[in-house]
Amino acid sequence: MALEGMTDESLPREAMRAEFLDAETEAELARAWRDRRDEAALHRLVMAYMRLAVSMAAKFRRYGAPMNDLIQEASLGLMKAADKFDPDRGVRFSTYAVWWIKASIQEFVMRNWSMVRTGSTSSQKSLFFNMKRVQAQVEREADAEGVALDGAQVRQRIAELIGVPLADVEMMEGRLAGSDFSLNTPQGGEEESREWVETLADDGETPEERVTGSHDGALMRGWLGEAMGRLSDRERYIVTERRLIEEPRTLESLGQELGLSKERVRQLEAQAFGKMRKSLETHGQEVASFFA
Repeated sequence: MALEGMTDESLPREAMRAEFLDAETEAELARAWRDRRDEAALHRLVMAYMRLAVSMAAKFRRYGAPMNDLIQEASLGLMKAADKFDPDRGVRFSTYAVWWIKASIQEFVMRNWSMVRTGSTSSQKSLFFNMKRVQAQVEREADAEGVALDGAQVRQRIAELIGVPLADVEMMEGRLAGSDFSLNTPQGGEEESREWVETLADDGETPEERVTGSHDGALMRGWLGEAMGRLSDRERYIVTERRLIEEPRTLESLGQELGLSKERVRQLEAQAFGKMRKSLETHGQEVASFFA
């Protein structure tokens, strides 16, 4: 198959030397694999985007998994993407592959992380990778509004923002209460060693993202505009003021302007996000995941 003969050490080196494909060549290779099962075409397509898989794998080193293992899992995700990709949908392969690569790595991390030893549902997976970020967001907003939230209220807001059952939030909070992997732990356990935080990958745009950003960004903006078009005028205004302007409005200020309570504004915001997710799912689960 496409990666036969590659070792853990040679794969990253080969990835960095691979060609950049234009949209037309990429589509031709994808059709050759889909229609004729041309393994040479598959190999060329996969290797051209292996640097994307390596880059994404590096972003998950913070969870303590060996880099070689992460790259292997990213490669498997890339292979799955190549096998399922439909070039006639008008989406660049890199955009489609990102979802498969990320899903493959996340499943590997969750299977091997010390606190998560068994398979999890999609909602638990979303919580595992997003709960701390969303919790920090909820707490920042509460502080800005001068509101003191207890643990139950914080968990309820997390469940609504991520779109998962409250029971899953409570379960994941217990799992995450254990000892975390510290980014300040020296590699090798010696004080003179560099800390893991020094090895984190740059989160800036990759070359693939810059090359394909214009085309894929236009598609995403169109789909997002379609999703926004399904909202009521009030829902659209709340989403715009809360998420799409440079200095987002607080729930309190919007409530005062619209004559609503802060809680009602928050409910309308969550309701709007639910409608948008349903609209985006018509373009595929991988598209909706970008806005979940």
